[in-house]
Amino acid sequence: MKIYKDKNANLKYLKDKTIGILGYGSQGRAQAANLKDSGCKVIIGLRAKSKNNKLAQKDGFEVLSIEKAVQESDIISFLIPDHTHPEVFSKIQKYLPLGKTLLFAHGFSIHFKLIHPPKNVDVILVAPHSPGKILRENYKNKTGVTGFVGVYQDYTGQAKKLVLAYAKGIGLTKAGVLWTTFRDEAIGDIFGEQAVLCGGLTELLKKGFEVLVQAGLPEGNAYLECVHQLDFIVNLIKSYGISGMYNRISKTAEYGSYLSGKRVIDDKVKQNMRKVLAEIKNGAFARKWIREYKAGMKNYVKIKKQVSSHPLEKTGESLRRKFTG
Repeated sequence: MKIYKDKNANLKYLKDKTIGILGYGSQGRAQAANLKDSGCKVIIGLRAKSKNNKLAQKDGFEVLSIEKAVQESDIISFLIPDHTHPEVFSKIQKYLPLGKTLLFAHGFSIHFKLIHPPKNVDVILVAPHSPGKILRENYKNKTGVTGFVGVYQDYTGQAKKLVLAYAKGIGLTKAGVLWTTFRDEAIGDIFGEQAVLCGGLTELLKKGFEVLVQAGLPEGNAYLECVHQLDFIVNLIKSYGISGMYNRISKTAEYGSYLSGKRVIDDKVKQNMRKVLAEIKNGAFARKWIREYKAGMKNYVKIKKQVSSHPLEKTGESLRRKFTG
């Protein structure tokens, strides 16, 4: 595992280059601000009707159309949603003369061949391990966040130097970046989100909440016991590892966890995880997601409404207001 820090990266490789940030959502805004504070020239590429046009201008950036931003940039950072990459790329590929750099925050569209970059450009990966808000906050307090970096295509022979310089520009090398491939980042990121960190975790939280409520406990109790304390446990694991977390909770909780954890998350769960991983690796998920997007995302909207209407959500919202009010 090769990890690069500040001493391994040099911002001089971004000097005299214009960085075009396509998109101004959470990541776009944070990365643009961090690069600007690192002394880089940054422009923003947005659609004419984008709701973020005024925000980017208010933040002090020059805002251009996506096509114009691509023409004027040396490094083009794709920070628009993955599923929109194909349609955007089809409009800008004619503005990609030799030597430009395409930068992605996720390996998805390159690895699953949603787009096919020309051979005469560099294609690099800089993937922060945090939402944009945290990326910005950690940059300002000089702690940074970790991330992945990699090179898919090195036309100029400078791709590695550029990828590390950009990572330093947004604050990642302060914490450290791990060298990887587009393939491994794409597969690992999607699996981690779906099976563990987002999909798997939220289903575990909801199931625990439902079991306690169905057993007669008040919803407030169920929420506080199964959801509200999650950040404490996560922070302990991040700081000390799983065994270190167990050393810092009560012996009752530790012993009970040893007995019950594998009864809840058994080998059948691992079998289901393998199925999820297989669908990710063979491209089935990517194809399904793009079909959903092209069909108008009706099923996505339906599922989203179901999730937001779960009793856990209403209970949590009520308790958060009372605790913070």
